[in-house]
Amino acid sequence: MTWMNESIRRCCYRLMCDENEEQQEDLDHKSYEEESAGTDCPAAEDMENKSDIKEQRDSMKEPGSDENSEKTDDSAGGQSETTSEPCEAKDKGEEMVAEAKLKCDSMNEPGGAEDSEKTEDSTGGELETRSEPSEAKEKDCAAAEEMENKSEIKEQRDSMKEPGSDENSEKTDDSTGGQSETTSEPCEAKDKGSLDRHVSGHKEKQSANVSEENRETGRQREMETLLSKLHLQEQYQQKKMSPADFLKITPPMKQSHDTSEKDLAHTFLHRLMRLDYRARYIPVRRESPDAGISQSDSESDSDDTDVVDALYSTTEASDNSEQNDVHPLDVQMAVFHRSDSFLKQQMITKLSQCQYALPLLVPDPLTKELTCPLWTFRQIMKTWKIRRIQDDPKSVSMKSMPICKAQTPMVSFLRLGSLSLSKSQLMNSLINDRHSTFFHRNCPGSTKTHHLMDGVAEIAWYCPAGKPDDSFTDCTAFCNLHGDALLSEKQREILTEKSSVNVVLVPTLEKSHKSAAVITELLKSTTPLIILSAGDDCDTKKVKTGKYKMGLRERTQPDISGKLKGILRKILSGPHSSFQLESMTDVSGIRVDEDDSVCQKGKQAAKKISNLLQGMDISKIKDRFLPCQGQLWHEWSRIKKELHHLRGNIEKEKSQKRQQLEEIRQEQRTASCSELMKSFTESLLSLSSEEKEYFLKWTQIFIDDLATDDLSSILQSYDVTWSEVLDLKNKHDKSDEFTNKQNELEEISKKLQSATFGLEHIFREMGQNFEAHKSEGRQTTSRQSDWSKYPELAADLMISGHMMELMDGDAGHVPLKWISSLLDEVIKKLGDQRVFVLSVLGVQSSGKSTMLNAMFGLQFAVSAGRCTRGAFMQLVKVSEEIQEDFRFDYILVVDTEGLRALELAGNTTLHHDNELATFVVGLGHLTLVNIFGENPAEMQDVLQVIVQAFMRMKKVKLSPSCVFVHQNVTDITAAEKNMEGKRRLQEKLDQMAKLAAKEEACDAECFSDVIKFDVQTDVKYFAQLWEGSPPMAPPNPGYSESVQELKNIILSKASQSDGIPLSHFKSKIQDLWNALMNEHFVFSFKNTLEIVTYRKLEVQYGNWTWTLRSHMLTVENQLHTSIENGKHERVNLSDLHQEMRETYEDIKTDMTKYFEENSDKEILVQWRGRFETKIKEFHEELVKEVKRKLDEVIEQKNACKKMDEKKTEFENKLLQKSKELAHQLKDKATDEEELKKQFDSVWSQWVTELTGNMKPIRDINLEEDQMLILQELGIEWPLVNKSKTSGRYTKISEVGDYSGYIIHKKHTNVFKAGIDKLVETVTGRSLHFEDQEQIRSLINDVEQQCIDDIKSKPVATRGYSPTYLQEVAKNVQKKVTEFESERKYTFKKEFRVDLILYVFDRAESFLSQSHMTYKKNNDSRTYLNSKKTEYYNVFRSFCKGNSSAVVFGEMICEKLRVSTIEAVCNETAIDVAKEMKCRFPAFNGNRLDLEKHVLKSLAEKEDFKAFISYIHHPKNYVETFIKEEVEKYILREIKGKVLDILKKNVGVISELIRTALFTATVKTQKGGTDMWVEEFSTSLKEKLTLGTISCQNFRDLEKFDFLKEEIEKGLKPIMEEVSRLSLTKLKDFRQSPDQILIDQLCDCCWETCPFCAAVCTNSLKDHSPDKHSVPFHRSGSVRGCHYRRTDIMWVEFCTTNVASDRSFYPEHDSEHTVPYKEYTTAGPRYENWRITPDESKLKYWTWFVCRFQTELEEHYGYKFKSYGEIPSELRTHTKEEAIQSLDEMYKL
Repeated sequence: MTWMNESIRRCCYRLMCDENEEQQEDLDHKSYEEESAGTDCPAAEDMENKSDIKEQRDSMKEPGSDENSEKTDDSAGGQSETTSEPCEAKDKGEEMVAEAKLKCDSMNEPGGAEDSEKTEDSTGGELETRSEPSEAKEKDCAAAEEMENKSEIKEQRDSMKEPGSDENSEKTDDSTGGQSETTSEPCEAKDKGSLDRHVSGHKEKQSANVSEENRETGRQREMETLLSKLHLQEQYQQKKMSPADFLKITPPMKQSHDTSEKDLAHTFLHRLMRLDYRARYIPVRRESPDAGISQSDSESDSDDTDVVDALYSTTEASDNSEQNDVHPLDVQMAVFHRSDSFLKQQMITKLSQCQYALPLLVPDPLTKELTCPLWTFRQIMKTWKIRRIQDDPKSVSMKSMPICKAQTPMVSFLRLGSLSLSKSQLMNSLINDRHSTFFHRNCPGSTKTHHLMDGVAEIAWYCPAGKPDDSFTDCTAFCNLHGDALLSEKQREILTEKSSVNVVLVPTLEKSHKSAAVITELLKSTTPLIILSAGDDCDTKKVKTGKYKMGLRERTQPDISGKLKGILRKILSGPHSSFQLESMTDVSGIRVDEDDSVCQKGKQAAKKISNLLQGMDISKIKDRFLPCQGQLWHEWSRIKKELHHLRGNIEKEKSQKRQQLEEIRQEQRTASCSELMKSFTESLLSLSSEEKEYFLKWTQIFIDDLATDDLSSILQSYDVTWSEVLDLKNKHDKSDEFTNKQNELEEISKKLQSATFGLEHIFREMGQNFEAHKSEGRQTTSRQSDWSKYPELAADLMISGHMMELMDGDAGHVPLKWISSLLDEVIKKLGDQRVFVLSVLGVQSSGKSTMLNAMFGLQFAVSAGRCTRGAFMQLVKVSEEIQEDFRFDYILVVDTEGLRALELAGNTTLHHDNELATFVVGLGHLTLVNIFGENPAEMQDVLQVIVQAFMRMKKVKLSPSCVFVHQNVTDITAAEKNMEGKRRLQEKLDQMAKLAAKEEACDAECFSDVIKFDVQTDVKYFAQLWEGSPPMAPPNPGYSESVQELKNIILSKASQSDGIPLSHFKSKIQDLWNALMNEHFVFSFKNTLEIVTYRKLEVQYGNWTWTLRSHMLTVENQLHTSIENGKHERVNLSDLHQEMRETYEDIKTDMTKYFEENSDKEILVQWRGRFETKIKEFHEELVKEVKRKLDEVIEQKNACKKMDEKKTEFENKLLQKSKELAHQLKDKATDEEELKKQFDSVWSQWVTELTGNMKPIRDINLEEDQMLILQELGIEWPLVNKSKTSGRYTKISEVGDYSGYIIHKKHTNVFKAGIDKLVETVTGRSLHFEDQEQIRSLINDVEQQCIDDIKSKPVATRGYSPTYLQEVAKNVQKKVTEFESERKYTFKKEFRVDLILYVFDRAESFLSQSHMTYKKNNDSRTYLNSKKTEYYNVFRSFCKGNSSAVVFGEMICEKLRVSTIEAVCNETAIDVAKEMKCRFPAFNGNRLDLEKHVLKSLAEKEDFKAFISYIHHPKNYVETFIKEEVEKYILREIKGKVLDILKKNVGVISELIRTALFTATVKTQKGGTDMWVEEFSTSLKEKLTLGTISCQNFRDLEKFDFLKEEIEKGLKPIMEEVSRLSLTKLKDFRQSPDQILIDQLCDCCWETCPFCAAVCTNSLKDHSPDKHSVPFHRSGSVRGCHYRRTDIMWVEFCTTNVASDRSFYPEHDSEHTVPYKEYTTAGPRYENWRITPDESKLKYWTWFVCRFQTELEEHYGYKFKSYGEIPSELRTHTKEEAIQSLDEMYKL
């Protein structure tokens, strides 16, 4: 029956309250006047009775619900009138109507929207309640009663309005634009007393029956409906919204101003967060353009009469869509209720910035519990100015404080009853008539209904600007209670009690009015009262002291506002009470959000810290409680930077400064555990995540409370002094006064810096504590566990949205250990996420932080007193909705301290700006350059800094992009003006680029040469931030739009970037900062990411080349065997390319995949072309080298053709002779010794007989040839003999001092001759260090060239000739003579003798081995003698009477044994090399890994001679190291991996032979021996070299199965022998594993550093355009460097020198020095090196210098003394530490 009752109720109420527009318009004002004057008593009485009925009905209505609440003054635009009209007697009709209406009211469902009395902010329409003639009413009511019993009820109900319709809701003044009228008609006789009593009693009875449960159910249904509309209930049913939900990159907001209803809440919040005050005015997008417009049923067929009737009709049903719109304040409050306390706080803070009223008292939508959201006000700061003397501008003082602490007068506005004047609009006219601080009925988006604002009290503050036209002279709070104050008793009591002035709006001042009791109570109060009566037209009247009355009728709004301002000024100028937000905690009967336990826990923890700081001078807090970041940290930073600018005795000075750094760290460790830090970190560790957030907020709040007053006074002093300085400067006053004022300003600046105190300083202290303990390098006390957790704590905070300091702006330094550990912890928690780095640069106070906060919802500090100092970073997550559009997971925003900051006035400003700009530009993928104003000329200095920073990035191969942002542009719509501005900016940037190019020695004519930049798309103009003059001006909506457009530009550019992993970002920070520590950034920059990536690429390159080489070795082996077997007579390059094609294509595919799919592909791209070319060149060279080798084999084979032709003859004759001899001696077959004797006796005869007509090849005598050659050169025998006897020549390359080898030429300059003589006397040497090095280089060059020449001679194919050595000797003489011609000395004969003998000695082994090969292949006697054993075995076998098959099988087995050993050894050599290349640590990496293991090996040996050999001949020593390691590996793995390889290859060859035997036997069952041998040999030609197999004496063989068995029987012991082969013999064969690895690993760069002789570690031999480099250099003493014209050893490291301010002589005879910082200009051998400044040093080389100090002094003849003394700190390093340091050095 519920729906039936609802229909009846609607119908009856419609009949009672039908709005007759025609009659109403004529009688509105008349009826009101009659009522006021009391002219028509009967009508008045009638009205009174009807009013009683209405009041009784209202009393039954549900308090607070929309249906039943009495709507108030801000909802109606018209007047509330009661109009009387003449009529006849209508007692009966009145009674029926009243009863029907009463029934309808009693059946009304609580919570419905039909009968709601609208409140002041909800509607813009009119509402009239009228009484019509009795006849009509009787008829209508009767119809209503009859309808209850009819079947058409449902149809009638459906035709009625839905809840919330216009007809059934009683409107009030803030929600409607029409008039609220109750119209009664005068009648003559109307006895109604009994009816009134009946109605009253009936209503009381009905009210008592309405249950609280039903009312709550109704309210809950309304709330759910609203939340459902806004899509808040489903999404956040379990969890409230938090800042994290909005601190993320979401899909770009559409610039259209309307939105769908479901997106209202989120659109509101997003716009609010970017300071768009239009967030409160978001129109809802209609599904149909005609929505909200009702249509006539027969529009097309209507005649004029119908149109007129329709025009005047009031019964036509209208569209409901407008009524169903969500009220803007419902959106605001719905979001407020569904947000957690932190999002509420952000939301209220943003509303305050938008100059909107804020909720002070909020009833719960369901329970109606009253809450004061005090927490949400905690971040609001208000600033205002007070003019003490009216006409004196200098008397203005400024106040800035948290609004919660501000004690201000408060003016409360209350409405008692219903009236037409908009209370909210009146309040706005008092505060800011250009901005709707309080929402009212005429605001855009206002609707006729709202649900969440009744009983809400809002508050706003007026802040004066210190100007004469200020509305009020001091900060004043204004409070507005929404709805009828009569219905919100608790709120009314609180506000009237707390207010300084109460302003009450009433419809009429009559004792009979329901507001009379409240007004009487207010009159009795001591609080000033102003009564505004809508029904009076009287002027302002002072009723009594502090009590005023003013009529509103027939007054304009400006008139009312002006008079009201006057009264308020008068009251507030006298004594008055003050209001403070924090006092709300003392109010009973309400809930304060800060009383929640979680908030209280955070507050209590913060209070402990606050208590420590109470009563202290704010400027001394940091010194007392944060000692690590003050003077100690600043001093540490200063000394650290000085390490890069050393002079004098560098190593000693460096040692002292490093000691000072350690002492400071020790002091920090001692002072690190302050009470404040202990309490702070304990709270972070113990509190839950939510409690922790409260704790941090409260801590900042308490800190701000301490600093507010002090900072305000300091800032005011700064402002005054700065103005005075500017005045004097403009007057060109250079007097003492100007200087004094400047000094005074500097002192204030320092004081301001000391007084600036916030959470960031506590985090900074955590970082310093961590760095101090971390630098100790060992576990210390139990407190260690605390500081070790600091990075994790900070990481949690950073992930949760807190900003973290990246660069300390006070000390001007980056705490690298802290930042690295912090980011490591972030990586642990999030993974190595990719980030897009967005950095911002600009002049101080140009709005950078404000822009970022509005753009991303961040919370960077923006107040003028606490501008960001340094650089701060904050993570912003990319939301899942748009994750697929980006290739990174977060945007990391870096906000910076303003460039050209006034606080940093002085000479350091420019350097500081350069440092900061270069740092953040280098870090960012995109840099926003923020310019305040339209004229870039004002930022010329800063632009130059920024352009120079971009130029530096280009030179170090970093390529950030940039966008210029012009803020505070007055007219951003003027396209022509903007084009002109862009042109000026382009010109200025080009000009700056030219200037920067000169500074950086770079070619650049315009800015686009430096960075990719399009002035049309990369320049954005921003509107002014404020729409008017602060402090009461709201933000400019154009600014918000500009922020959104810029955000879209940023996201568009970001979508094209891959970002960077956090681990790489960490390395980038270190690289940039380490480079910035030096003056020459470009030369100092070491890109760790590039280094790591390049080293990985080198390893991969090694793998690619090894794959090609190993496959080519297999191909070479096969072809070599084929050539030896006569299968190939020539090898073409095309054949080799074909063999390598598949492998090469696989490598190219792998390379493409590596460069295109690697996570570091954006770094790798710079080397792709070069490495693809290198692989191609390597492949070509490899093919050519193998062809050369195989051509030599073919040439050698051709040279041996005559010999090969005779071999068959020799074989047959030897076989025949052996057979004949065996036949003769068959009786002595058992006497082995006799057989041997007989065979030996005839063997020589056989050889002589066979080779009688052939000339034998003689052995060579190299020593005799050498002597003859030296004699021919005129060198005396005694000199040669002495050198040979002493062995002096063998050590010529390792001599430390070559002074004994030279004779100085006579000086033409007597002075220089004297200097040299003096130096020789002092040092005991006549050669400078540079000369020594040049002589050593000469020896190495001559040796290498001569060896190469010798190896190019065809010794193996044509034999040895003494002319080869003659050429070598002459070449040595020539080189020495050329060298002497350019020097001031000549060499003694001893040097020439030793050098020639040294080269002869190095060439001897090659010549001997090559000639032996030639003789073996071409000398018949040698060949025959090599066959002696083989034919003795044949002879012995014949003697034993073995058959031909057995003997033939033994012959084949012998040939198989030799070839099998060779094949197995060659294959094993390749396999061992492969195994070591892949598994052995020293060989499986890049050139750098090999270097590390070489150095480890040297340290373990502690052999000084080995060190010297490595230092002076690094390549030779590395080759020796490889040979030694291969030999050790083989010996170590002889029973392991190597044996397995050997057995595997033996098995392969054995299986190959067995298969060949089977194939040959099967195919030649009916063939002869020749056919069998041919088949057998063919099967093995690819793998084995069998040589000549003579069949002449075995053609009688018929059973090849027997031959097969004999060979297999003989094969078994052969394979066992090969399996037991000593692997040390591997090197005796053509392929040796050590040589294979040497070819692979030593084909790299061997250039040495011109200062310390460190070897370039690039894996490519020619790696141009990359310069030579090495991770860590050495002390100059390692190679014997000494100070010029002294015997003092040079102990410094070149990496330290290039960071110092010292100079050096490029050559020993140079007259001018070159600064170390400009070493690349010193000549060719310097310019190709990249020596990165680094104050650290490798412990390995310091250990070496200390360990072999004596040996070094003896070897080089210089001393570690005076300023070459070894610093004491270097002597503490052990060998273990030295070896360990190698791992640390090469772990990148």
